[in-house]
Amino acid sequence: MSSGGAGASGGAMSSGGASAAGGAGAAGSTEVSGSTGGDDSDRVLRRDEAVRAAVEQGLLGPGAPVVALLDVPGIRASATALRAAFDAVTAPDTPVLHAFAVKATPLVPVLRLLYEQGIGAEVASPGELALARAAGIPPAHTVLDSPAKTPAELREALASGIAVNADNPQELDRIDAIVRSAATGSPIGIRVNPQVGGGSIEALSTATATSKFGVALRDEGAREWIVGAYADRPWLTRLHTHTGSQGIPLSLMAQGVAETYALAEEINRRLGRRQVDTIDIGGGLPVNFGSDATAPTYAQYARLLAEVVPGLFDGRYGLVTEFGRSLLAKHGTVIARVEYAKSAGGRPVAVTHAGAQVAARTVYAPVTWPLRIAAYDAKGRPKAGPDVIQDVAGPACFAGDLLAEGRALPLLEQGDYAAALDTGAYYFAHHYAYNSLARPAIYGFAPAPEGGQHEVRFAVVREQQTLDEIVAESGGAQPSALTGL
Repeated sequence: MSSGGAGASGGAMSSGGASAAGGAGAAGSTEVSGSTGGDDSDRVLRRDEAVRAAVEQGLLGPGAPVVALLDVPGIRASATALRAAFDAVTAPDTPVLHAFAVKATPLVPVLRLLYEQGIGAEVASPGELALARAAGIPPAHTVLDSPAKTPAELREALASGIAVNADNPQELDRIDAIVRSAATGSPIGIRVNPQVGGGSIEALSTATATSKFGVALRDEGAREWIVGAYADRPWLTRLHTHTGSQGIPLSLMAQGVAETYALAEEINRRLGRRQVDTIDIGGGLPVNFGSDATAPTYAQYARLLAEVVPGLFDGRYGLVTEFGRSLLAKHGTVIARVEYAKSAGGRPVAVTHAGAQVAARTVYAPVTWPLRIAAYDAKGRPKAGPDVIQDVAGPACFAGDLLAEGRALPLLEQGDYAAALDTGAYYFAHHYAYNSLARPAIYGFAPAPEGGQHEVRFAVVREQQTLDEIVAESGGAQPSALTGL
């Protein structure tokens, strides 16, 4: 890790058997090498061994009917693949900061693991910043992005040396006032919306004509305002963009980066000085939810960028990335015990302990966010047998609480386990408290060294939420608060 600045103005790390369900944004690429997370077949074997071991070691069972597992070797491999992909196309000694989008998996042990693999943090709230700090990530390796930063948030970030991307002219006015009153070592930039269009998921497309993020680059007068803003503020040294994430084709992501690079070149040319020295290209690499294949890969994306925007990598600009989902999704699994197996209208229904509380996106938008389900028997072994069309239901009290509907799987029976795959990002760490269901425990796992007591070792990432904690979060300390009004 290097604390050297990105360009001249900021800290950076120096780079040197499941049933397939089509996933939104599933990549058309077929490259499935270890370019984003290790060998895919090895990952499947580790997952199967971990499920069996979790049952054998009592982490999963009647008393703990739903848990989440994180594949630690897989996460390390993804971080390594990310760094290697950009190292391969970047000029030597170029300052590069890969910052993990904390929103994807806001868990302190995950952030610490990634930091030890050379990955910093991109935060978008005081809570996410607190998590990054708790993980030991220093300000020089932290980037603050948010469309609604308060004056207090800005003051804290600028006093700490955290990089800040201003979202809009009003926010830049606030930064002006802070910079006038106190010097800052923070790299500061402006987020631009290149308005290149959206992908297949509108809610995750951030470069549309009317996106709420950044300064809309093609709006009348916007480009001149941006150039003037840099001309008036020598301390503005970065440009930031993010085209979107799941459902965004790589070509559109590259186009958004190309537009932002062209703007940086224009600013520097018109100002007659190299003021913009770092470009933050955001993240957004989509994930293939349709199979165990890792596609697209970081290597594919980095190569495409090098073809479309070669000047980005020639050493004149520092580089920041903000990947999230692609680093974690393939390395997480939610496993739930089948409490009851029943039938309705002639269709089998497996009633499990995982539903809307851990997979709200899938339950409420199943076409956009389908999940693959793997069947395991009561001992945690992959279940064999002919596929049967069945529903996999959750515990919440509404009819649509389904992890999968009409899915072909070996018949799930009472005491078996249903595993929701590819859930390492935006799933088990984003709890939805429907029916006051408890947050499940999360365990990291890795193969044990030879001679270990167990073949798989587990570490607690987060304890299961207790009933006392649920009551406390629901105003339990003030039960009579309303009765006296």
